[in-house]
Amino acid sequence: MPVVFRFFSVLPLWLLHALGAAMGWVAFAASPTYRRRFLANSARAGYRFAQVRAAVGHAGRMVAELPRLWLGATLPCSVEGQDCVDDAYAEGRGVVFLTPHQGCFELSAQAVARGWSSRHGPITVLYRPARQAWLARVMETARNRPGIVAVPTTLAGVRQMIKALRRGEAVGLLPDQVPPEGQGQWAPFFGQDAYTMTLAARLAQQTGAAVVLVRCERLASGRGFAAYFEPLAQPLSADMTEALVQINQAMEHLIRQCPGQYLWGYGRYKQPRGEGAPAAGGPA
Repeated sequence: MPVVFRFFSVLPLWLLHALGAAMGWVAFAASPTYRRRFLANSARAGYRFAQVRAAVGHAGRMVAELPRLWLGATLPCSVEGQDCVDDAYAEGRGVVFLTPHQGCFELSAQAVARGWSSRHGPITVLYRPARQAWLARVMETARNRPGIVAVPTTLAGVRQMIKALRRGEAVGLLPDQVPPEGQGQWAPFFGQDAYTMTLAARLAQQTGAAVVLVRCERLASGRGFAAYFEPLAQPLSADMTEALVQINQAMEHLIRQCPGQYLWGYGRYKQPRGEGAPAAGGPA
């Protein structure tokens, strides 16, 4: 498998994306569970299938581009919104970058590292080690790129993120990731309560770090990517419940900028084992 992974890492991006798009449609056709979740989640956000059908192919592109992203040559990525990032770093309290499962979200951290790590230090990101030994080795090597420090999803990893912020550095998180039992709180997401991680809010609240939103879109025909940065609409509330609502609304805002590249098939509304359902009713 490592040999196959390396083979795909040298293929041109347009070819990987073409193969990935086909893979995405095969998965959509072959899995009733995935298909139902995709349709239910996108409908919950107010989209007809015709409006988000591109997301089927983009889910496959996300998988196909990983070998190139992790092991291949640097991928082209333009950046918009540099001023808001410069302003966030200038505050000197660290920066929390938040991105949803949209487009090439892993490239968001690389874009930050390329643009700002030489002046402000690396960006620290969380990762969940793979169960397969070979894949775990690949992920550890690939994600610890110049300007990026990858830490595991453990208490030690969280402590490293807090230390990074207190040094004025940056951290990156996907706040629409369903957290483990006991590490989240129910908050509305596209009109329905979803179990939402509290870590992103806690990091910002404890350190006073600036919060910056980022989405990284794929360009057509394998021409590369574009990263868009913007500040949080309002300062993050000190109240956790309100802060989670703000963060989920911010993720909704980013997703609506490019709904055709969001992972609608992700199990965003699943209920972690041992967690009670929200007062308004259980997740779908």
